[in-house]
Amino acid sequence: MTILPDPAASQALLIGAHDYESLAALPAVERNLAGLTRAFTDPELWGLPPTHCVALPQPSSAQDVLDTLNSVALRATDTLVVYYAGHGLIDPHSDELYLALPGSDQERLYSALPFEWVRRAILDPRIGARHKVVILDCCYSGRALTGGMSGTTQVVDHALIDGTSLMAASAKTRKALSPPGEEFTAFTGELITALTEGIVDGPSLLDMQTLYRHLYVTLAAKSRPLPQQGNRNTGGLIALARNRAHPTHRPQPPSRPAPKPRPAPKPPAPSPDRTPDTRGKEQPQTTAPRQHATPEAARTDGQRHSGRSASVRTRTLAVVSAALLVAGVSTTLALLNGSHRESDGKSKGGITEATYNAAVGHVLKPGGKKGGTLKFINAADADSWDPQRGYYGFVWNFARYYARQLVTYDPESKGVELTPDLATTKARISNDGRTYTYTLSKGATWEDGSPVTSKDIKYGIERLWAPDVISGGPSYLQQALDPDGTYRGPYKDTSPTGLKAIETPNPRTIVFKLPRANGDFEQMLAMVAASPVKRSQDTKAKYGLRPFSSGPYKFRSYSPGKSLELVRNPHWQPSSDPIRKALPDKISVTITNNQGSVDAALLKGSHDLALSPSKLGPLGRTAMLSDSDRNKNLDTPRSGFVRYAGFPQAVKPMGNIHCRRAVIHAADRRSLQTALGGRVTGGDLAPNLLPPGIKGADPTFDPYGVLKNGGKPNVAKARDELKACGRPDGFSTRIAVRNDRPPEVYAAEALQSALAKVGIKAEVEQFDGARSSDIVGVPAEVKRRGYGIVIAGWGADFPTGQAFWRPLVDSRLQPPSGSYNLAGVDSPAIDKLLAEAIAEPDPDKAGEAYEQINHKVADNAYYLPFVYEKYVSWRSPRLTDVHVSPAYGAYDYARLGVSGT
Repeated sequence: MTILPDPAASQALLIGAHDYESLAALPAVERNLAGLTRAFTDPELWGLPPTHCVALPQPSSAQDVLDTLNSVALRATDTLVVYYAGHGLIDPHSDELYLALPGSDQERLYSALPFEWVRRAILDPRIGARHKVVILDCCYSGRALTGGMSGTTQVVDHALIDGTSLMAASAKTRKALSPPGEEFTAFTGELITALTEGIVDGPSLLDMQTLYRHLYVTLAAKSRPLPQQGNRNTGGLIALARNRAHPTHRPQPPSRPAPKPRPAPKPPAPSPDRTPDTRGKEQPQTTAPRQHATPEAARTDGQRHSGRSASVRTRTLAVVSAALLVAGVSTTLALLNGSHRESDGKSKGGITEATYNAAVGHVLKPGGKKGGTLKFINAADADSWDPQRGYYGFVWNFARYYARQLVTYDPESKGVELTPDLATTKARISNDGRTYTYTLSKGATWEDGSPVTSKDIKYGIERLWAPDVISGGPSYLQQALDPDGTYRGPYKDTSPTGLKAIETPNPRTIVFKLPRANGDFEQMLAMVAASPVKRSQDTKAKYGLRPFSSGPYKFRSYSPGKSLELVRNPHWQPSSDPIRKALPDKISVTITNNQGSVDAALLKGSHDLALSPSKLGPLGRTAMLSDSDRNKNLDTPRSGFVRYAGFPQAVKPMGNIHCRRAVIHAADRRSLQTALGGRVTGGDLAPNLLPPGIKGADPTFDPYGVLKNGGKPNVAKARDELKACGRPDGFSTRIAVRNDRPPEVYAAEALQSALAKVGIKAEVEQFDGARSSDIVGVPAEVKRRGYGIVIAGWGADFPTGQAFWRPLVDSRLQPPSGSYNLAGVDSPAIDKLLAEAIAEPDPDKAGEAYEQINHKVADNAYYLPFVYEKYVSWRSPRLTDVHVSPAYGAYDYARLGVSGT
């Protein structure tokens, strides 16, 4: 619960260095201290007594800072706030953050104050403050989050401190900003504005979590460095001010003075005086505090709304959209754009007019013409453009421009049906589902004009067995064709036979012989990892720099981390390729290494779409959702992922099914959905773990009444389950969450809050997201850390139950690290169903087994599903033949065309 700290028992120390001997002056810092002092001591906001708000400008030494900090901190029994503004310096050897003092310079780091010393002083057990807040406005301040105040390392664990919060002005690799001519620095200026003016549609009290999300959106919209935050348990709920923009705190107009009594006119008969007007103050309309948007998404719900006139809507657009982003209000895109009509412009072949979600379930602007340049942009480069090495989803989609497969997904199907590509037909399956035979179509050629042969396909697949040379790709084909790992790969095994499980009796015939039947084998062959590679053109580890094309486009140039350009392959024959339209003359990719520049380019119209379509940043989402001319070019499709929590059974008391069920019943699904982005931009409530689009999925299967209850928790059932598990008063556990996924952190905090209502005390612990496989992927490490709940997400590599379920529940797949079976599921019944489904060639019959698995997983309460994920995607008005492919969870790149400029 958020409460305003007692000002009489709280203290604030504001440290600033604005003038330096060797570093550039920062005159705005001096004004920062004055502005924050006014905000903190304002009786209408927080009301710290002036003696409790200590400003320390131009400290003479590190000792000066630490002595003052110690003196101030020892007087605080409720909340301690420590603020620093100035230059941030980095130790090139240890990579640690130093706070610059007036006499500091980069060459003499010993003249600066190590932030670690400040951290230790704040965490001193002699300090009695219940809550501690650190705010850093300096370059590289995000590095402070790698320590204990953020709850990500053992410093806080050892100190056993609950309720700490750290907010930093910039990331650990970014410089903070002090814009010339502005009164305050960029970050502190927005903080002071939020404190003194309030946040429209925000809650009654401005806590650290609310302030962070507001600052993130506001600074992103101005293309300024983005803040970072880390909270320890309830640290995000520490309030610093009343929200002046909230109805309960908003200044009210003075009451109308009551008019003086007027004597009655003198009629023939006497009459009493009239009663004076006793109307008092106009009462404000109160609203419940609303939850706040994450920086990751705006909250909208896509329903139509007959809005007011366009002129009124235009004037209020920016204000409304900002309020929606900050408040996290679930509203409609049509509220921002009254012109949305999803049925407008439909023709027999698709939709001709751009509207919101027009490319979801339909083809937008079909029948595009050839010509032009299709322009992609992205913040990150591919992991590899080598078909056998790439694992990024956008690589699998994009690589089809230059790499073909025996079979692929039918672009005309609304589902995930397979269709021939290089092959004349789908496989001829024999030998009890263990032999797959294909005949290649005539006319398929390499970019040098030579034919694509069965040996080329075999060689491309064989490259997957050389992880020491071309590491990184998927391993499904190795598991299906060579489960014992006897083949050594084409670089070590140079015999004419090669991989014995693949035979090539002639150039147009290829035969796969599986040791065991696998009904999803053709799904594996549809992956770009099964693309052909011409042996004479294989440059091994360097192949990703310039793959040799079997598709309609070939590499013209590639500068890693900067750009890629494809041009037409003159030897590609359209008659041999039923899948790729090859409409653009050229395809370019610009790589910026900066999400803000991607959003800016899409807004400007210089590029057509992000290569990773789900990667719209806060700036892009804010601007596009709030612009009626732009949001008609947005889609919010399902990604194919489900967001959930796993319950490691090896961690007490999660081995007890009733304790797990108690958590499931106590969870507030609506709150979790809001934390992850809301219904439209976060996802649909997930009543069970298996997402739609996979055989066996049933989105109406609702074993815990999630849909029936509208996502609300069932506290009564949660308490009953707690009694059944022998913990009627609740229990304590830890929620593990990646520190580089803000929405997941918000979800963890939302779950923590809901569980507390039934007595379950869940401590949120953020861990290094880059080390997920070494932390939550190692069962022994999960048990050692006491993680009873792990926040995660999963999506199948190909759309079948095998690809979805095996990593999550197959007891036979328990690697020592990198495990996705977070719950430690070890069920002979589930393993048996998996084996039967995998061997079943009929997808519908396999789907029946996967449906049974879904029921068993739900019955045993191994996982708590949150949402079936959605994301916001932008498409340029220039694009033609646009539709979201269910197979790739993104636009079908191979079909896109462009028109106009």
